[in-house]
Amino acid sequence: MELRHLRYFIAVAEELHFGRAAERLHMAQQPLSQQIRQLEAEIDVQLFHRTKRRVELTEAGKAFLQEARQVLQKANQAVEVAQRVAQGEMGHLAVGFSGFATYSILPKILRIFRERFPRVELELEEMTTNAQLLALQNRQIHLGLMIPPIHDTSLSVEVILQEPFVAVLPEFHPLAQYPELNLSALADESFILVSRNLEAGYYDLCISLFQQAGFSPKVVQKANQKQTILGLVSAGMGVSLAPASIRNIHRAGVVYTNLNPSVAKVELAAVWLQDEFVSRPILQTFAEVIREILCQDTVCMLDY
Repeated sequence: MELRHLRYFIAVAEELHFGRAAERLHMAQQPLSQQIRQLEAEIDVQLFHRTKRRVELTEAGKAFLQEARQVLQKANQAVEVAQRVAQGEMGHLAVGFSGFATYSILPKILRIFRERFPRVELELEEMTTNAQLLALQNRQIHLGLMIPPIHDTSLSVEVILQEPFVAVLPEFHPLAQYPELNLSALADESFILVSRNLEAGYYDLCISLFQQAGFSPKVVQKANQKQTILGLVSAGMGVSLAPASIRNIHRAGVVYTNLNPSVAKVELAAVWLQDEFVSRPILQTFAEVIREILCQDTVCMLDY
């Protein structure tokens, strides 16, 4: 029994007339009648009472009609699901992201993606760069938003954001009154930084900036989360550096101050396994949304 047999049967059952059913199916009446008889023979059940004047469903035919409709509905749903998955409009996508992404570009990406593709199941997890790299290799996530550099040649790395650093100061700090500072002005300060074993690239970038400014920082505290760093700064435990988009986090007792424009920028990259990108259309769709958002700005960081 094939799906076409069910379609033929449903048409006759709804029309209760072989001629009208044949017209509806765009076929001749005789082949349709033959197909219905073949179906009845195959399942060994009479589905219709036939007379010269009328066609009626048997009780078995009525029961079969209900089930046949459900089978066709499920088959149509299966086709739709397969098509949507193939087009990157449906499925499951696991995304890892650094804290940097949460207060910069990630909220906009998620908002637009969810509006366009509500049937995609998104699994999101905040992770350090090191944890994301491991999760990618273990195929626990499909895409990561992390801080370069990334040296794994099996990964595609696309820089999607560049931001200047700002100084994070307690609001009562003497330097907090200035709209802009040279990094060297913080040479004698105590610093609170992200732990290197969690964000090696970011930590090394900060240290290189200090060295370029002519000093080695006195790191008094290392933390795992940006919120922890902000809490310690607001308590007067020290100062810190952060990407400029951290201004989106409004924290009492903390002031964000611009640094000299010559200071290097921190980058955020979208990273995925090269073979995953080829075989997973939904990953391509997510990347296309990122590209579209970036190209709405003055500079498109991702090229097609």
